Amino acid sequence: MKIAMIGDIVGRPGRSMIKQHLPRLRQEYGIDFVVANYENASHGFGLTAKNAEELFKAGIDVMTGGNHSLDKKEVMPLFESMPLLRPHNYPEAMPGKGMGVYDAGGVKVGVLNVMGHYSMPMIDNPFICAQHSVEALKREGATHIVVDMHAEATSEKRALLMLLKGQVGAIVGTHTHVATDDLQIDEGTGYVTDLGLSGCRDNVIGMDAKIPLQRFLTGIPGHFDVPAKCKKILQLALFEFNEKGHCVGAKKIKIFDDGREAVTEGWHEH
Repeated sequence: MKIAMIGDIVGRPGRSMIKQHLPRLRQEYGIDFVVANYENASHGFGLTAKNAEELFKAGIDVMTGGNHSLDKKEVMPLFESMPLLRPHNYPEAMPGKGMGVYDAGGVKVGVLNVMGHYSMPMIDNPFICAQHSVEALKREGATHIVVDMHAEATSEKRALLMLLKGQVGAIVGTHTHVATDDLQIDEGTGYVTDLGLSGCRDNVIGMDAKIPLQRFLTGIPGHFDVPAKCKKILQLALFEFNEKGHCVGAKKIKIFDDGREAVTEGWHEH
């Protein structure tokens, strides 16, 4: 079984790359299931109903969130009607949930979304939450489990691998928008610290550079905007699983809007 995971989709540029390339990639690589992070998908902050429908129609099966999950208030009822998750370690009173079991051609895929502590809203302990949630997913019959760890600190993402390796099929980091070069397989768990964004690649983490530079040079804040025109990229990790739900192969695929395509293989830890 092959499961693809896509990091933060940032605004219209990210959505356009998903729509243009994901259907082809699903067919070309025989992808059975796609998980993507939506928290920046609408104008860079949150998710609208219209954009959610657009992304699901493009071939995404489940979407995960993060600290911007509820920036668009219209997303709240969508948690009940669409396969949308938000970090599971948010307080229980928050709408939605952060894990689920989904059928993919007769295979039960468990998806878990947790959020780190550093530089994030007040939340419950992500590591304890992840331990209990993985156990719950297995009780619900999930045989192939993937985790989106939405975190600023690379140490938190790496620590989650140390905690859960051998127990889940893949752990990916999201949030920083900057891809890391450490795709690997460790004790049957595929891992990358950050998948990187899908969207504009020629600015500051997918946003127009004007306001970030203003803040760095003067300390004066401003509203971040996704550029109307930019150079774009789509980034995803493709994990291959055996029948036991262990990761046996991993690829990082990068698609550029100028026609370039780069594929790198993950390494096996021994």
